[in-house]
Amino acid sequence: MRVVSLVPSATETLLAWGVVPVGVTRWCGHPELGQVGGTKDPDLAVIEGLHPDLVVLCEEENRLEDFEALVAAGIGTHTLRVRSVSDVGPAMAALAERLGAADRWVPPELPPVPPPPARRAFVPVWRRAGRSGRPPSYLTLNDDTYGASVLARLGVAGVFGDDPDRYPPATLAEAASRGAELVVAPSEPYPFGPRQVAELSAVAPVVLVDGQDLFWWGVRTGPALRRLAAALGTTR
Repeated sequence: MRVVSLVPSATETLLAWGVVPVGVTRWCGHPELGQVGGTKDPDLAVIEGLHPDLVVLCEEENRLEDFEALVAAGIGTHTLRVRSVSDVGPAMAALAERLGAADRWVPPELPPVPPPPARRAFVPVWRRAGRSGRPPSYLTLNDDTYGASVLARLGVAGVFGDDPDRYPPATLAEAASRGAELVVAPSEPYPFGPRQVAELSAVAPVVLVDGQDLFWWGVRTGPALRRLAAALGTTR
């Protein structure tokens, strides 16, 4: 089957299953494979020229208009919806079945959600530089997100978990006022790193984590939970 993947998590999983896509996005991390643009701006003409049997998309990362254009072009699609750790198993099983590779998906052993109380964390996912002397602003996440679900499995609750917006804007002062005990700063989509530690430490002690472990799902999920558990055992 000729497969195009517009989802970095799915690309990683497909390769682990021995399914090599004929096209992937520039965010998938495999420049040796055919490039078809980004997750939000795929080159539909290039995709059509690859004559795929199936294009893999996901609700979170890809646009509805691109999905509709692919369908209108008569190209087969498979859309994944993963908003929690518990969604991973059914979503991957359905993808494997669609690919005729049902025997290649082995569900990971997942830790149960620990009972409360959970450590309260501020989780910045994007940073916007301040202008005209203003401090920077951030986007964080609520409980209806895969990243929040991963942290919940590790006994960590986001301080903006009850916000109606899945990715609400927030200031460091607001995060501190909500009683954050730590800051979990991922390396993507914004590359939080040592340069931001001093700034974020105004809220609470900072833990830098692998953004792919926090936000990518599939074959990564089980090992990622173990790595994140180790990372969250200490703060810096």
